[in-house]
Amino acid sequence: MSRQASKDTAVELAVRRLLHAAGLRYRVEYPVPGLPRRRIDVAFPRAKVAVLIDGCFWHGCPQHATRPKANAEWWRTKLERNMARDRETTERLLAAGWTVLRFWEHEAPEGVAVQVAAAVQRRRPERTRGKNK
Repeated sequence: MSRQASKDTAVELAVRRLLHAAGLRYRVEYPVPGLPRRRIDVAFPRAKVAVLIDGCFWHGCPQHATRPKANAEWWRTKLERNMARDRETTERLLAAGWTVLRFWEHEAPEGVAVQVAAAVQRRRPERTRGKNK
């Protein structure tokens, strides 16, 4: 597990590259307010938009998740805890007024970037909407 990338995955880098090219500026590995040791993959703090890109195996993708047969009970518990932690993080961010966008690693970065840009544009304060055009 120590060899698994937990940040700066190929998908995250592709999405960030597209967002930057579109003129959006963001924070990487931004702390989740009130939850130590949890991070937002790509955050827009002013607009309060949190982007989380989840790995299919680690976060239980309905299309691609697999269940290891060796040590099955340990893995089941581990993966269920991951999904519970995801739900708690989302709930905490929503309660704090954030828009939470969760994507799977198999989703096309171009589509993810378009959805993120639209959400940021909707959430931007009126006075800053026209600056990055």
